[in-house]
Amino acid sequence: MNVINVAIDGPSGAGKSTIAKAAAAALGLTYVDTGAMYRTLGLAAFERGVDMDDGEALSVLLSEIEMKIEYIGGTQHIYIGDRDVSADIRRPEISMAASRVSAHPQVRTALVAFQRELAKRQSVVMDGRDICMHVLPDADVKIYLTASVDDRAKRRVEQLREMGTEADFDQVRADIEKRDYNDMHRETSPLCQAPDAHLIDTTGFTLEQGMDAVISYIKEKAHVL
Repeated sequence: MNVINVAIDGPSGAGKSTIAKAAAAALGLTYVDTGAMYRTLGLAAFERGVDMDDGEALSVLLSEIEMKIEYIGGTQHIYIGDRDVSADIRRPEISMAASRVSAHPQVRTALVAFQRELAKRQSVVMDGRDICMHVLPDADVKIYLTASVDDRAKRRVEQLREMGTEADFDQVRADIEKRDYNDMHRETSPLCQAPDAHLIDTTGFTLEQGMDAVISYIKEKAHVL
């Protein structure tokens, strides 16, 4: 089978990772969560006290932490050295850290090169905030996945509670709005819908309905699947 690339963009809490992962599994493709890479750098900076507004310092840190990705049972796990940080990077404070470190051109250049190399070697479903416009501009399928701020905050609170972390809805909503602003106004590769990306708004959808909508569109566009 020829290499097929599916690019999914959208704001924080839109369900990109969950839906992209399900789509990849259903279609026999490899799932790549690019946001996890920025979260991992954000975690390292947070824990080591590195200034998240210093792009050069973050670039040095990125070269030092030995970030690795492995697929275990079809699930992406991300490591700093031998430490699996897949759960740690989902904490709310690390979400904000990821938004800050991702604004730096030095960081994005290094990670985008890594992401493109993955997509050259294998068929992928890749999600993030600049995949359609910047990372995989020639992707076979492009989707912009979104939902209302209230829906996204509700889902994030439920996700955190499932992980054993209590969360305040109003605070989560405020954090999402702040991250939306940061992501849409950063100088390098701001979040936006690519002109050729298909909009899927999952406001009011169940998770299953969101998955069905995305998988159906991918099958429609990539006829070989």
